[in-house]
Amino acid sequence: MNLNPIHQAASLYERVGGERALRFFVTRLYHHMDSLPEVKPVRDLHAMSLDDAGERLFRFLSGWLGGPALYHQSYGAPRLRRRHMHIAIGDTERDQWLLCAQKALDDMDWPDAERDELMNSLREMANHLCNR
Repeated sequence: MNLNPIHQAASLYERVGGERALRFFVTRLYHHMDSLPEVKPVRDLHAMSLDDAGERLFRFLSGWLGGPALYHQSYGAPRLRRRHMHIAIGDTERDQWLLCAQKALDDMDWPDAERDELMNSLREMANHLCNR
């Protein structure tokens, strides 16, 4: 019996299934970026191979969602806006990236509450990255 009155809520990282589930989400996101013709403009902003972008996104999301701080350990503080400043990100690019994220979430066997929570957080982050 836990007599501690402070209950630590599980992180979103834990609630969706940890590393394996998060890696699958990122794989699906970049699969959609590679395969949806309507997101070609945002796809063209990335390198020929999406492997590096996928690994960086996975590492960022891991810490951001309450799991291991892999991005910080590998690259330092995220400073997302500064790291994306060299890329013209407007409403179109934001919406195309979010479409890929939504399609990836649709592929996940996660409860609706967790999918909605992640999508809302991703939308906030994507809005913050807009620089045009």
